[in-house]
Amino acid sequence: MSSEPAFGAVVFAKDVPALARFYEAVLGLQRLHSADDHCVLRAASGMELVVHGIPQAIADSFSISTPPERREDCALKLFFPVPSLAAARARARALGGDVLGPEREWQMRGFRACDGHDPEGNVLQLREPVLSPPSST
Repeated sequence: MSSEPAFGAVVFAKDVPALARFYEAVLGLQRLHSADDHCVLRAASGMELVVHGIPQAIADSFSISTPPERREDCALKLFFPVPSLAAARARARALGGDVLGPEREWQMRGFRACDGHDPEGNVLQLREPVLSPPSST
């Protein structure tokens, strides 16, 4: 394993265990480390996602609805590769998040994409590879 730091992102969570389970299941990430206030997840590519707890005083100041309200006014949207949008959509919905329906998917540059959100309303985009049709030469 390289000693260089990995590329990554931090998502802040009111419920660290639940949000970590969501990203593990939907994205197929491996849990590297966890503690009461954070969980470090890693993709096969080496990218890391840290689910970090919101300080209790702040977490107590707001609630998350069921289903969660999407935080679309955020200045950042992370995107992640998945083998199958349909499978990721089903896992996301089972774990309290959502990926919009197939009618909202779009395609470009060798992938099909769809937006969604995690169980706390953080927006995300999932991308599945699109296989090129066989050449007819």
